Amino acid sequence: MRKWTPLLAVCLGTFMLLIDITIVNVALPHVTRDLDASFSQVQWVIDIYALSLAALLLGAGGLADAIGRRRVYVAGLSIFAIASVACGLAQDINVLIIARALQGVGGAAMFATTVALINVSYTGRDRGTAFGLWGAVSGAAAGLGSVIGGVLTELLSWRWAFWVNLPISALAIALSLILFTDGARRRVRLDVPGMITFTAAAGLITYAIIEAGSEGWSARTPVTCAVLGLVALAGFVLIQRRTEHPLIDLGLLRSPVFTGAVLAAAVLSSAAFGSSVLISIWLQSVAGLSPLKAGLALLPLSLVAFTVSGALSSRLHGIPASRPIGAGLFLIGCGSLLMLLVKPGSTWTALLAGLMVVGLGVGLAAPPLTSAALSAVPLQRSGMASGVLNTSRQLGTAFGVAILGSVFTSRAADTLAANGVPSADSIASAVSGGQTQAVIQASPPAFHAQLETAIHEAFANGLHGAFIVAGLVGIIGSGITFYLLRKAPAEDPHAQPAAEAAGAAH
Repeated sequence: MRKWTPLLAVCLGTFMLLIDITIVNVALPHVTRDLDASFSQVQWVIDIYALSLAALLLGAGGLADAIGRRRVYVAGLSIFAIASVACGLAQDINVLIIARALQGVGGAAMFATTVALINVSYTGRDRGTAFGLWGAVSGAAAGLGSVIGGVLTELLSWRWAFWVNLPISALAIALSLILFTDGARRRVRLDVPGMITFTAAAGLITYAIIEAGSEGWSARTPVTCAVLGLVALAGFVLIQRRTEHPLIDLGLLRSPVFTGAVLAAAVLSSAAFGSSVLISIWLQSVAGLSPLKAGLALLPLSLVAFTVSGALSSRLHGIPASRPIGAGLFLIGCGSLLMLLVKPGSTWTALLAGLMVVGLGVGLAAPPLTSAALSAVPLQRSGMASGVLNTSRQLGTAFGVAILGSVFTSRAADTLAANGVPSADSIASAVSGGQTQAVIQASPPAFHAQLETAIHEAFANGLHGAFIVAGLVGIIGSGITFYLLRKAPAEDPHAQPAAEAAGAAH
């Protein structure tokens, strides 16, 4: 049993950082009510975590090479634990957002070192077993997050969705200090200007998209942030082309196969998971489900994905990667469109078929992604390639939440205005953040029934807009990535198991 204790230390950190992507979703209506948050602020609770992960993932890997993997992993666990305490104690939504950003910093440090720690802890057949178990834990974390969040929110408080990380972090830190060593270090020059411009570009563009949902694209703030974000992006590209030690070797993107894999990762995350926040809020504030039941209603997507991934991953060997990835993204798009079955009076059952089809697509597309990306780059660039792929996943989640949330808010406000509801924009923002009942109770009693009907219709129309965009992203992304990946080799049955494990994780 002692042989697998290092794997336990790594899996504990992986489980925490991945589960925190989804554990907060079902708690958002309660967070909104307790901290008096707007919908754009609620979106940032999710997006800032994904953006921090994406922005720092590549840099954290280089830092681990420079000062030691154990040191960076333990530092990540410690930052994550401290940030979790701050999240749970937050009495202001802005404090919660800042604490979530710190969680992302800790998560990036953990995520960037897990594969390396497993690599140095195991050899031969044990290494393959370790990566397989790590991949299973990663898949389970994505699926269990909404359920665990629902249980904690319903039985205790939304704050326990963060405090539950403390004992896990303490155990992981203790095991890591005992079991791991930092090993040989190598001199690494960190691309700090690249990290700063990349973070600025991703953050500003995301902020522009979120604000455009409530203010419109003609407003000064979204336009200014979008322009500044594009300037930062141009600066990042310029820095990467001129520095001797780039954060991302842009030459990798000359390979259509690698570009296709990176694009597919972003499409998968945005189309499959970008609407989960909206669905969770709808299930609780409109359909009337408890946090636990809302978490269980979202579970079919992850269960199907996990089952399909496990059942088909070994059978995909010898099949060109373009086929399962292209078909998977197409199914994600179709599943999103299937969720248009949601009507103003619907309950969770209207989502079931769509969620299961999306899960089927995720389970089909995710496993071969990493292998496809690594097949297109030199061996010495495999670490960077894997980091770019994981960065693309996190950016896909952040942009998906922002874009679909913006579409939702705009359509919901238009529907409320069409139904004669005054202050449609502010009410749309409130109900999209989970404050439906508070809005209804604050209105004149004679207006309750009319307002409730209008809100149900607005929510359904807003969801329809989000599902249509997600569906089109999945289907169009399927065609583009299939074309780019058409020359990808069949998956090598002797490829490093890490590729399969990383590919299965959300």
